[in-house]
Amino acid sequence: MATKIRLQRHGKKGKPFYHVVVADSRAPRDGKFIERLGSYNPNTNPASIVLDFDRALYWMNVGAQPTDTARAILSYKGVLYKKHLEGGVKKGAFDEAQLEEKFAKWLEEKDAKIEGKKTGLVQSKEDAKKAALAAEAKKNAEKAAALAAKNAPVAEETEAVEGEEAEAEAPAETPEATAEDAAKTEETEG
Repeated sequence: MATKIRLQRHGKKGKPFYHVVVADSRAPRDGKFIERLGSYNPNTNPASIVLDFDRALYWMNVGAQPTDTARAILSYKGVLYKKHLEGGVKKGAFDEAQLEEKFAKWLEEKDAKIEGKKTGLVQSKEDAKKAALAAEAKKNAEKAAALAAKNAPVAEETEAVEGEEAEAEAPAETPEATAEDAAKTEETEG
């Protein structure tokens, strides 16, 4: 029986979610399968992959053929690299301790790369948010300045009109008028 490691589609339209399964190559895509190895969710960024590493390695060693997408997932998780290293041990190129050392080093580099991508995504989101806030603040300042400019001439005109009315109501005081007022005040008091 020819077995394949492939994806089984689940999820709603436009939001796919996949199970990584081992199935007979003649079975339908979403049909009967031998074993479920994990899941793959491409809707998150970066895509989230959950995989039973040991079982996937077992199935690769017994001859299951992965599809193109499943091969990419297995490569991403390191199953293909570990199988390659085990081939080196069988040929006598190096021993089991060196295999574990090389694989651990590869895992560290891979984890660092993934963390770098995650922090980069978070940083770009924060930068975009700051840029949007700065643009909004600038736009609000421009609106406030335009509103102030629109209202300022009206206020100056009303102040000028009020000043002219006050001048028209108050008679112009001259030194002669002041002396006459003072004399009238003395007469009424005395």
